[in-house]
Amino acid sequence: MDEDVTESAGAPPEPDENSGIGSGNRSESDAAAEDRDVTAPADGGPRRGAEHQALLTAVASAMAAAVAAATPAGGPAGTPPIPGALPAPLKPRKRHWLRWVAIGTSAAVLAVAGTGWWFYQRLDSNITTDTSTAAELQTYEKERPKPVVLDAENILLVGSDSRAGKGNSKYGRDDGGSQRSDTTILLHLPADRKSATAVSFPRDLMVEIPSCKRSDGSRSRPQSAQFNWAFEFGGAACTIRTVEKLTGIRVDHHMVVDFQGFKDMVDAVDGVQVCLKESVDDKDSKLKLSAGTHTLDGEQALGYVRARHSLGDGSDTQRMDRQQRFLGALFKKVQSNGVLLNPTQLYPVLYAATKAITSDPGLGSLSDLYDLTRSMRSVPTDKVQFLTVPRQPYTQDPNRDELVQPAADTLFEQLREDTVVTVVPKPAEDDGNGEESGDGSGDGSGDENTGGKSDGKSDGKAADSAAGKTREDAVFQGTNAAAGVCE
Repeated sequence: MDEDVTESAGAPPEPDENSGIGSGNRSESDAAAEDRDVTAPADGGPRRGAEHQALLTAVASAMAAAVAAATPAGGPAGTPPIPGALPAPLKPRKRHWLRWVAIGTSAAVLAVAGTGWWFYQRLDSNITTDTSTAAELQTYEKERPKPVVLDAENILLVGSDSRAGKGNSKYGRDDGGSQRSDTTILLHLPADRKSATAVSFPRDLMVEIPSCKRSDGSRSRPQSAQFNWAFEFGGAACTIRTVEKLTGIRVDHHMVVDFQGFKDMVDAVDGVQVCLKESVDDKDSKLKLSAGTHTLDGEQALGYVRARHSLGDGSDTQRMDRQQRFLGALFKKVQSNGVLLNPTQLYPVLYAATKAITSDPGLGSLSDLYDLTRSMRSVPTDKVQFLTVPRQPYTQDPNRDELVQPAADTLFEQLREDTVVTVVPKPAEDDGNGEESGDGSGDGSGDENTGGKSDGKSDGKAADSAAGKTREDAVFQGTNAAAGVCE
């Protein structure tokens, strides 16, 4: 049996007489014991020589398979054969096919990554960052309101009526780049992101405007004037300081959108549907539509939200109501699965949105905007609320507005403290255009109006008193994104 072991494992080396380890140093009993260990296990099982032979054969086969898999056909010159080696399990032709699949997959992954990076860079470069506003606000940091609630955000949205820029000259003469805020909305996002409240400021609202830095470097004087003059005096920085002074609310970010940007965003979602009970032909806003249901493109939508004298009673109040309802419908469509889950529609929306806005550095990158929109993605459309600050005709000029107190301060406190703002639909009144209308102001109480409409030049502005009502009892009239523009 010892011969079997010798033949399978190879002849043992001759003992080295000078090494101190040899047959002369072992007793016969040690040799016998060693022979017993190798040839005959104590438990009477099979001999280990056979186990060694099987083990060596398996190892050799595995080594041969590994070498064959890693070596081109034929192997390198001079490679000695391995005793007991098995044939390679993969044929060279199959290995070549797998190699080309791996190369093709890698190329596809790199192509997708490169395309994604190109799209990201293109969208990111679209955004215009307003660093001058940030610098101006930093100068007055000590007088600005402090943030009250962590993670709650207030974003001022400004629609500029500037005729400067591509595509805007057709809406009027460009007075050397002068501009006023055609629409101003303070968007409040609560810390829990379960709702969103958008508050409109009438452009004719009388406010205290601080001294502001003009575009030519000079400064305006502090004065009481109508709200939209602030944007003309000192751009976004002056408007933000005016809003903060009026409300006591810290404005965290701002976005400015011009006419062309608004049109592009509407076109990107393939239009927004509205209903008209009567035909409209407004030369000032360049809007001409027949009665019935229409899906407005960007040009028509701009005319629809800017029209004043040809829709409803011609008041600025109803114009703001119409703007709020249209923006709600636009938000609803962008949030719908047809846009967010459709790459062919989502990219144009992202491109139009990033191209349309001028924002502060805090929202000046695509990742910043993505984080903002992602935080609003789960907000139900009926929780996206729109209202106008409580106001009434200005006592010294019925063509201007003034705040109604304490209703206005109650609203501002709710937004500042990040508490729930309750907005209910306005009483339905037929304005001839398939829209609900009302006095356009928050009532702050839920009671019937105590104010009345002023003469024809007052734009039908009225407001309710909230005297005697607590903050928890306050209710404001408005609309939400679920209502849409068609009823």
